[in-house]
Amino acid sequence: MDFDKVFWAALQSVPELGNIQMRRLMDYFSTGENVWQSSKKELYLSKCLERSAYESFIACRNEKYPDVIALAKAWEKKGIGICTIQDDNYPDILKKIYNPPALLFHCGSLRPKTHRVAIVGSRKFSPYGHSVAETLAEDLATRGVTVVSGAAKGIDTAAHRGALKAGRTAAVLGCGIDIAYPSENRRLLESIAERGAVVSEYAPGTPPLPAFFPARNRIISGLSWGTVVVEAAQKSGSLITAEMALSEGRDVFAVPGSVYSKQSEGCHHLIKQGAKLVMNAADILEEYDWDSDKRPVPEENKLALSKDEAAVYGLLSFDKALSVDEIIYKLRSDVSNIAFILLQMELRGIIKEFTPHCYVRAVKEGIL
Repeated sequence: MDFDKVFWAALQSVPELGNIQMRRLMDYFSTGENVWQSSKKELYLSKCLERSAYESFIACRNEKYPDVIALAKAWEKKGIGICTIQDDNYPDILKKIYNPPALLFHCGSLRPKTHRVAIVGSRKFSPYGHSVAETLAEDLATRGVTVVSGAAKGIDTAAHRGALKAGRTAAVLGCGIDIAYPSENRRLLESIAERGAVVSEYAPGTPPLPAFFPARNRIISGLSWGTVVVEAAQKSGSLITAEMALSEGRDVFAVPGSVYSKQSEGCHHLIKQGAKLVMNAADILEEYDWDSDKRPVPEENKLALSKDEAAVYGLLSFDKALSVDEIIYKLRSDVSNIAFILLQMELRGIIKEFTPHCYVRAVKEGIL
């Protein structure tokens, strides 16, 4: 690891020292080590820091981070990389937002010039929203687009999982990248780091505090050409991400839902305000002059169903989960037979159990 980047990371952790002052220091001192070892007089005369930040740094550098080299080795052991805004692998599109992070911590590989689209939405989701997010992300990833989201419960998680089926995804965290939040997404974050990137502007070990998430949202929208909102109530955090995208001149897309659904009120509001209505990946891709990387589905992956499986599949949908009792009643079948069919279809990934003993489709018709 480049030890100088760890000096910058240590500086960023100083209270009162924000991104704007960090960028001033980078321009004036060139290296983090120069800042760290500068005299009080030299630092003061540089006029890079506000008085409170100056005093905080002087107090902090001898107490909180006495051994930057040890810190570098600890982070390197965890596979944590550091990218400053001066580096070639810092995403170009993120530099253009109003307050870009001075540095990013990451696990996985950053690609500065790749095509990215954000998919965000509610933590409280319906089978419809979950299926749309997962399918949309998979279709975009199939076409070479990196799907960006926030690794939260609900729609974010569905988007990451969908993208991982076909390509790359990036998760932007509101905490240190060595902290799995939410905890049940630990394995998911590991998979994202292997096939994409987990990113944060917060130093490793930083807890997920509520104030960090609105700031995290500006990075989600800032990394992306456009932001797709899937299921968001009127006061959803996803709308904050959409507003940030709009403020930076980025595109905002929204997936419509039922007019009776509270979870889609935010999306309908965005559409009224001019957001583009999205039904599939093509609706997004037609906005950009990107080379399509769509790969044909191998013949051996075509969906093959028995007569009984086809009957069950025809009954189910992506947007409404049916219980086992409802399936038995509608098909007039016996319990043991249906239980076996559902188990076999679930093991093959054709359907999934959305809530206990309630099922939805997991794949599009004709494609496994």
